[in-house]
Amino acid sequence: MNELALLVAATLSAGTPLAIAGLGLLINERVGVLNLGAEGIMLIAAVAGFAVAFHSGNDWIAFAAGAAAGALAAAVFGVLVIWLNTNQYATGLALSLFGAGFSAFVGIGYVGKKLSERPNHAIAFLSDLPVIGTALFRQHPMVYLTIAVTLFVAWVLMRTRAGLVLRAIGESPESAHALGYPVRSIRLLAVMTGGALCGISGAYLSVVYAPLWVEGLVAGRGWIALALTTFATWRPIRVLLGAYLFGGVTMLQLHLQGQGVQIASQIMSMLPYLATIIVLVLISRNPLWIRVNMPASLGKPFHPWQ
Repeated sequence: MNELALLVAATLSAGTPLAIAGLGLLINERVGVLNLGAEGIMLIAAVAGFAVAFHSGNDWIAFAAGAAAGALAAAVFGVLVIWLNTNQYATGLALSLFGAGFSAFVGIGYVGKKLSERPNHAIAFLSDLPVIGTALFRQHPMVYLTIAVTLFVAWVLMRTRAGLVLRAIGESPESAHALGYPVRSIRLLAVMTGGALCGISGAYLSVVYAPLWVEGLVAGRGWIALALTTFATWRPIRVLLGAYLFGGVTMLQLHLQGQGVQIASQIMSMLPYLATIIVLVLISRNPLWIRVNMPASLGKPFHPWQ
């Protein structure tokens, strides 16, 4: 039972950065903007968060630095695709490539360095419960905050006027513009919010999950988070559940290796990405289902003067 508790605890920790980034990308896509630059944004934020944590010793300041770095990178992307009408796909890929190179360059001085001893975040009394205490109540506060933010985003999108406006812009920006809403400004704000969440996700990886900095630390999680939005049919709660699913697959490979399962380590490392591909293939078998749930203007430019 203790092995199972440790696996559940590791799954929650591994799924948290995927959930945070997935929520950010979901907000982007709900307003019709497809950001393929999540991997680059997370890398930039990861090195920024690690640098701040290394010098300040404070996780929360590091998360704020990661959010700021992510929002800034997303703002540049947003200006290019929303105001200058560059191709969303090409611009996002360029951001990913830039983020990989920029983070590697900036992070040279931090390779091999480690953060100070991490604080104990176990919840008093609850963490001492058998099995469930180990599984659920010894996590970093960001794990619980992610669950709360997911519920909040779901409520905003489905129960508030602001959420209705966001969804309306994602479905028909022309109609929203005709009603007097500043479509491009709202889209930019949504893109920056999504970038900030991706930034927090990157900072979590380098400050809490690792905690260290190496080149390419994000290791494809930005792409998995991007796939999560489709897997979840653009629903926040499903993004959270999908993140834990992929996090569980990631931890399962390490758990099996620890149990001495005789499978090549390269094959085990492929499992999270193989699971992503399988899920996307299964989803794509029903294109009507995707079209019904996908924002109608996703990836399409909006020209208010036309």
